[in-house]
Amino acid sequence: MLTAFSQHISSKNLLDTSRRYLLACSGGKDSMALAHLLIETQTPFEVAHVNFQLRGEESDEDQRFVKKWAEIRSIPFHTLNADTAQVASKRGISIQMAAREIRYDFFEQIRLQNQLDGILLAHHEDDQIETVLLNLTRGTGIDGLAGMAERNGNLIRPLLPFSKSQIEKYLLENQIAWREDQSNTETHYKRNFLRHEVIPALLQSEPTARQNILNSIDRFRETSKALSSLMNDWIEKNVRVENGYHLLDLRAIRHHSGLSTLIFQWLRPYGFNPAQTVEIAQKLSDYRIGSAFYASDFELIFDRECLVLGKKPKTLSPFFLSAETKSLSTPNGTFQLEHLPWPTSLDTSRENAILDLDTLDFPLTVRPWKEGDRFVPLGMKSEKKISDFLIDLKVSLIEKETVLVLESNGKIAWVIGYRIADWAKCSASTRICLHFKKS
Repeated sequence: MLTAFSQHISSKNLLDTSRRYLLACSGGKDSMALAHLLIETQTPFEVAHVNFQLRGEESDEDQRFVKKWAEIRSIPFHTLNADTAQVASKRGISIQMAAREIRYDFFEQIRLQNQLDGILLAHHEDDQIETVLLNLTRGTGIDGLAGMAERNGNLIRPLLPFSKSQIEKYLLENQIAWREDQSNTETHYKRNFLRHEVIPALLQSEPTARQNILNSIDRFRETSKALSSLMNDWIEKNVRVENGYHLLDLRAIRHHSGLSTLIFQWLRPYGFNPAQTVEIAQKLSDYRIGSAFYASDFELIFDRECLVLGKKPKTLSPFFLSAETKSLSTPNGTFQLEHLPWPTSLDTSRENAILDLDTLDFPLTVRPWKEGDRFVPLGMKSEKKISDFLIDLKVSLIEKETVLVLESNGKIAWVIGYRIADWAKCSASTRICLHFKKS
């Protein structure tokens, strides 16, 4: 196995003996085999171990075992004691998900602090099969069926082509010690149930199933790459970006074949799940303007003629501007404030504002617009609802969520970035103007 491992990391350029890596080491069979292989191939590395405090004394014994192993060989050792149950409770997630987040956050922190070139994980061929079958039950789509990559950013998996039996044989031949995690035998965990019940039964009924699954994973991976390339071309052709928002013309896709897949591939990087994208595709034939879907940080809104994707706006509380304020920061940009004698030559772009200072009562209020707000737009004689004003300007629904107004003594003086109120304009009697200029 050593020869095969050496050839593999060389042919795939996975590891470089001139670089230094961080080995994620639980003390179990796989990570201890990888540790031994790294030493044999003279690959510089440091060791990181997380004590999840889930198995009492056994967890502490694992930690001591890995620490002693590293110290005997003068290999730098990093460890973390984590209250995994508490983290899971606070974040409202499962123990398994909490453990995953804890360890990957810790490994990346150590990698950055010590300027290491990658995090080495001991996932092997059997783990790959389990992962793909799990993803199949979760409905993760073609990317989930492509399995784990040998290299994914800073994560490197040098053992992926090697089976569990090959690793166990290597351990025995080289008299390498390891720690057994008894929780790996408990079949109430879904992965363990697959490992101990489903996969053995599958292989017994179909002896070629293992190789067939591995071959399929390779094909799924190639298909995923091809689809990703085609999707990038499709997105570039059909999705336009305006003011930080991504707009997809509904007319261009409404009758497109494979619609839910197209939408999923577009939205997946932003945190939307397959079930949401199926529902979005179904709504395209009969949608209501304003219908919205949410991921953790992004939202998708059905506008008049397009789907609008953007970051969720932060909830903004009203704040105040004094006569001495020099700048105004908004979600749509920053404005510099100046008091200038009138008349004067100024940039009169729509997004800027020039107000008669004497018409304003300080402090001025900046707040999000709300339904029912009215003002008299510059050049008009009668009031207009801000909602209607924004519709006339064809402001998208998602952009509307970030629109602010400037108030003076309860009266709207400016729909920020769009139009001032007629009553606040400069006139022949104006002495000093207040100029808002977008940076």
